[in-house]
Amino acid sequence: MTDCDYRHLAIQALENSYSPYSHFRVGACLVCEDGTPFTGANFENASYGATICAERCAVSNAIAHGRRRFTKVFIACDSGYAWPCGICRQVLNEFKSGEFTVYTGDPENEWKALPLSALLPESFGPESLDMRAD
Repeated sequence: MTDCDYRHLAIQALENSYSPYSHFRVGACLVCEDGTPFTGANFENASYGATICAERCAVSNAIAHGRRRFTKVFIACDSGYAWPCGICRQVLNEFKSGEFTVYTGDPENEWKALPLSALLPESFGPESLDMRAD
């Protein structure tokens, strides 16, 4: 698949958004190391705190299928650019493989791309923990 295909999948996922409160629809396409895509859409809840972003929905979808390593995510929003929130940046950081790239855009405009390291500098992740047995 090409980046254009992944963008298209993110735009399709946007249609599944459940956002009756904010009306801020977001769809995501997460890409595994081998190129396999997993999609997700944001879904809101009346208690707000139970709301799930499209990026974390896609990560959950991939994890449910046994996948753990990702190289990029495409985030579509019909309200302009939708960069990942702080929680999503941290979750993406947990499962990144190498230099992870975040793409965002909407169906009508150009897309932008940034490395996750620019969005979450000096991040804390699995490599920050000393995993050696004593």
